[in-house]
Amino acid sequence: MPKLFLGIEEASVSFGQGEARVRALRDVSLTFEKGTLSLLMGPSGSGKTTLLSMLGCLLSPDKGTVFVDGEAVNELSEAGRTVIRQKKISFVFQAFRLFHSLSALDNVALGFEIRDAAASGREEMARDLLLQFGLADKLNLEPNELSPGEKQRVAIARALAGNPPILLADEPTASLDAEAGKNICKILRRQVDDQGRTVVVVSHDPRWEKFADRTITLCDGRVEEQVGVL
Repeated sequence: MPKLFLGIEEASVSFGQGEARVRALRDVSLTFEKGTLSLLMGPSGSGKTTLLSMLGCLLSPDKGTVFVDGEAVNELSEAGRTVIRQKKISFVFQAFRLFHSLSALDNVALGFEIRDAAASGREEMARDLLLQFGLADKLNLEPNELSPGEKQRVAIARALAGNPPILLADEPTASLDAEAGKNICKILRRQVDDQGRTVVVVSHDPRWEKFADRTITLCDGRVEEQVGVL
């Protein structure tokens, strides 16, 4: 059987001990193909964030296998998983996680530095990304001078520094108004269509459904439903 590009096979995760033990995921197998946008939905506690953490090499399953770019990453050392995260995976969060003392340009340039400290032309590449996202007049502003939608665009630009093939987004539109949220949906969809990235979005926001190739609904740590193509 060929190895998956991105996915999990028969993966289970539990937290806690004894009577307080909670099974966050129960023998879940999922495949995320190259160049697709997958939406993970489900009630709080259904296992969405746990699954995203495994795909992002932040958490290893109690049993089962996690594949990133065809490699069984939970069999690697922590140092090996760190290299995978650094080179192949980026995250986008609801809370933006920008450095408040840095300008938009410097926040994105830092993303290039983190991925490759020896890389040259970081500021020019950061500027190009921000221009792509319509932030030409915001380059030198700090996060507290930006709107929530602008902050998220800066955060996405930083996540794309170094051209990672996999983008994982946890509630990226939860704190945005309707127009800004739709703009973020379009931006991440273009990363799939134009750049061939694999994007996985965790969200309660129903607006994502029309932008996703597949919607996966989790409930009590299991896949309850899948709608759309792999």
